[in-house]
Amino acid sequence: MPVDFSGTWDIVGNVNFEGYMISLGIDFATRKIASLLKPRKVIEQEGDCFTIKTFTTFRNYDLSFKIGEEFIEVTKGMDNRSCQTVVNWENDKLVCVQRGEKKNRGWSHWIQGDELHLELTCEDQVCKQVYKKSL
Repeated sequence: MPVDFSGTWDIVGNVNFEGYMISLGIDFATRKIASLLKPRKVIEQEGDCFTIKTFTTFRNYDLSFKIGEEFIEVTKGMDNRSCQTVVNWENDKLVCVQRGEKKNRGWSHWIQGDELHLELTCEDQVCKQVYKKSL
C-alpha cells in the first residue's frame, strides 16, 4: 500500500526558491511577491488518483493526475508553460517529470515523520520545501 499524502499542509521551510524561479524565467517583481508567500497544500488521494491544490494570497494552482498516465500540464500561476507531465511512484516518493522547453524540470514529494517534503528542479536549480500537516 502506497503512502497516504492526503491532508492539509503548511509550508515551514523554503530553500533556493529564488534560484528555482530564475531558472523558470519568472520576472523580478513576481519573484519578490512569491518569495513572501506562505503556501498551503491540500492533497486528496484516492488510490493512484491525486489532486494537489496549492493556495497562496497571490495565486492558486490545482493539479490532478493519475499515477503513470502522461498528460499535458499548463503551469498556470507559475511560468504559464505547457509541458508533458507524468508522475510515478519511486518507492514511497511521488516523482514528477515535466518535459517541455525547460530541461531537467520536475518535482518529488515524500513524507518523513510529520513533514511533507517537496523538491523542485529546473535546469541546474533545486528548491527544497518542507510542509507540516495542519491540525
